[in-house]
Amino acid sequence: MTGTTRSSADLDPRRRRILVRAWRRGIREMDLVIGGFADAEIGSLDESELDELERLMAEDDADLFRWVTGEVETPERFRTPLFDRMRAYVPDFEPVRSHTEGQAGKS
Repeated sequence: MTGTTRSSADLDPRRRRILVRAWRRGIREMDLVIGGFADAEIGSLDESELDELERLMAEDDADLFRWVTGEVETPERFRTPLFDRMRAYVPDFEPVRSHTEGQAGKS
């Protein structure tokens, strides 16, 4: 996946900016999480949810990554239904081990 699969043609300027920012995070994993969430939900978010999403996107990507993966506890101010919905877009970041990798070293 290289970026958004959603057209921004039907979006207002604010939503277009958010969609672009969601896919240009700086950490590829956060592109996938926030970008995937934005692709799916940007058209239906109300103004307060857009405000909240922009506040989230202003946070450091490394912190966001640790929060969405559960590595560290999410700060109280971001424990919201919107954050929970965004967290649902976390792909499996664990590398897939091949069958032969699991057999390495066994005789």
